[in-house]
Amino acid sequence: MIGRLNHVAIAVPDLTEGIRLYRDVLGAKVSDPQDEPDHGVTVVFVELPNTKIELLYPLGEGSPIQGFLDKNTSGGIHHVCYEVEDILAARDQLLKNGARVLGTGEPKIGAHGKPVLFLHPKDFNGTLVELEQV
Repeated sequence: MIGRLNHVAIAVPDLTEGIRLYRDVLGAKVSDPQDEPDHGVTVVFVELPNTKIELLYPLGEGSPIQGFLDKNTSGGIHHVCYEVEDILAARDQLLKNGARVLGTGEPKIGAHGKPVLFLHPKDFNGTLVELEQV
């Protein structure tokens, strides 16, 4: 069902510093910040030869990333994102197998302009999983 690893998302308490670390210290290509109001985050993508790192920073009050940063003040890995060919078929198969889909269960459009869903971390060894249709 799942395909390639699309990205690993890291919540950062300081987006400017996160960009500096990946661009200036590690020498990676880093995108411009992109606000995603539907998800309550500002994202930056770090391009790697085989995948991406997504830096997440809170956008607006009530951002789910702010709650994560309140508990993890230095930041940290927030979720992993896997690609799927058909997000609705993947969702239906996961629900049939007892996995929990967060939110309404209907896909939202993610930072890449493609449908995404999130799966409950308690069903995946404590890891929040994002699925993105490609």
